[in-house]
Amino acid sequence: MFLVIWVSIVIIPTLGQEVLNTGITLSLNGILYYLPGKPFSSGHASIYTTCASRSKTSSIGLVPITVVNSSSATVNLGALESVIDAFSQQDDVWGESFLSAIVFQGTSIQASNNVTVSLHDGTVALATIQSSTNIPQGPYLISPTGDLYQPYRLYPDAEGAFTQPLGPFDASQGTFAALPATVPGIATPGIAVLSRLYYTRTASQPLAGVRTGIKDIYDIAGVRTSDGNRAFYDLYPPRNVTALPVQRLIDAGAILVGKMKTSQFANGEVATADWVDYHEPFNPRGDGYQDTSSSSSGPGSGIGSYPWLDLTLGSDTGGSIRGPSQVQGVYGNRPSHRLVPLTNTMPLAPELDTAGFLVRDPIIWTAAAKVMYEDALTFFPQVPPKLQTINFPLPGAAASDSTEAEANAILLSFLAKLEAFLNLKSSPLNYTALWDQVKPDPALPPLSVLLNRTYPTLISKEQTKNVRDPFYADYKAVHDGRLPFVDPVPRVRWAFGDSLPASELDVAIHNKTLFQDFWESHVLPAGDNETAYCSQSLILYSSGVNILYRDTYLKPPMPPFGFDDSQISIFAEVPDFVIPLGSAAYNSTITNHTEVLPVSVDIIAARGCDGVIFSLVEELLKAGIVTIPLAGQTITGGEILVK
Repeated sequence: MFLVIWVSIVIIPTLGQEVLNTGITLSLNGILYYLPGKPFSSGHASIYTTCASRSKTSSIGLVPITVVNSSSATVNLGALESVIDAFSQQDDVWGESFLSAIVFQGTSIQASNNVTVSLHDGTVALATIQSSTNIPQGPYLISPTGDLYQPYRLYPDAEGAFTQPLGPFDASQGTFAALPATVPGIATPGIAVLSRLYYTRTASQPLAGVRTGIKDIYDIAGVRTSDGNRAFYDLYPPRNVTALPVQRLIDAGAILVGKMKTSQFANGEVATADWVDYHEPFNPRGDGYQDTSSSSSGPGSGIGSYPWLDLTLGSDTGGSIRGPSQVQGVYGNRPSHRLVPLTNTMPLAPELDTAGFLVRDPIIWTAAAKVMYEDALTFFPQVPPKLQTINFPLPGAAASDSTEAEANAILLSFLAKLEAFLNLKSSPLNYTALWDQVKPDPALPPLSVLLNRTYPTLISKEQTKNVRDPFYADYKAVHDGRLPFVDPVPRVRWAFGDSLPASELDVAIHNKTLFQDFWESHVLPAGDNETAYCSQSLILYSSGVNILYRDTYLKPPMPPFGFDDSQISIFAEVPDFVIPLGSAAYNSTITNHTEVLPVSVDIIAARGCDGVIFSLVEELLKAGIVTIPLAGQTITGGEILVK
């Protein structure tokens, strides 16, 4: 039944040193598990005696058992079968290997060595447990000394989404540590997850048991932050304080499983061309060799790849949540600006930085948003009275190819369903033409010119000041005046910032304010909590199908000049949510086969009206207009081609 395949590292007990048990990794019927060094509960030697007498033990004496909560004084085999069947459907950590024995908690059943039942084609020993602390039902391993351990199932990070798996949370210290376990594979860390059966979501713990990955720009107490840079990771010690957005998730019961890859210092990078320190994660969709988009690349790849992962936390300054959400076909939100303080979080440009989620299930999405944004997130009983579209396809309009034609059909079908659901007729919005008509000074140029350098100026001037300069100074002090390596993209962007006079930052902030004032005065006023619908309108746009092969060599990087629809939200500080709709076929040059990639739509609401979109998506889910995308090769599932 057992094969111990890995024993955790210990400190050699020479003078003044302490032996530290950090746990073991073992195989149970071919599935890898990690057992932490500290037991969940102790003092159950009599339970071990009962269970071991009826079961095979491992070479280290551990017996796998299942704890079941029960208040009955007798064993009802039919009810017990139903409980065990429910376990197998609800959980991926529990398996029939844990049916060596069933231990009842909260029951008066008197069990001894000869108390057994036939269950699932096997003989199962029965026992009861008495403990001053509640033992959650689910899978456990018990030792000869009566120590009860909660096993973590180990999954391979085959798509390279994580930078650092996390081990058990030390509640007494409020800290995490790197996971001291691994799995077979090439450059494939193991990610440890606990049984879902241990957790029950409540009003105070709405995220209990939700497996969560965190973009590696948020500090987590007890572990290092890399910001996507090897030198940065090596230079600074483990953090002492957890970033506020992350801490709120932890306090609500979220289970952190690891830190996830970011493009370097959250600057936009493309696979092959730009990622040097770390390899870009893989996009599971289509042929498996499409770019993941950035900078929340790890969160996008992970939530698109792994059904065992429930929620990921990303950040969005110029599209870093929305891009990965679009190409991985998952839900994602850039919230209204300043909806949650970004303490202990690496900044790109504080005027633009936001924290949001990438997720498959809209119900978890809303629950996490309520936790992280707290009272800043408000909900309203009615939908907005107006529906508008930006650059949406027209019925019957020619498409550049069959992929675009299929994507356009999906978008138009969704729009028709949304119009019927809301009982509204959409109208096109040409905000660039409106600007030309109402701009405060006739001498001002078109938006494409006015805002062409606004974004690169803001991110380069702010990040050189807030991140690069202190990082370089600290590194030089330790390394005899040397500079650290930095990827080409942030280097080019920082150099652009250095080339500008300090006054250009003020110009960029002024231009951003001009756009925000225009947007709120002439397009979409800021949210009004006195109304029943907050936002005067919902605005839809789409980025289409993004085909970008990761084996394509690109030109040298440049500052991110330009302005498009996706930047409305960053300058107007409004919420912009990605909603997956379907898939469009394309002919892959990688597989020489027809594959499919996700099609999504973005929905914009007024500043402060994020709750309007969250509520709408949940209602659309109930109505069957949107669905829960699956992990895998497509949003309807399927094995990832390379894993």
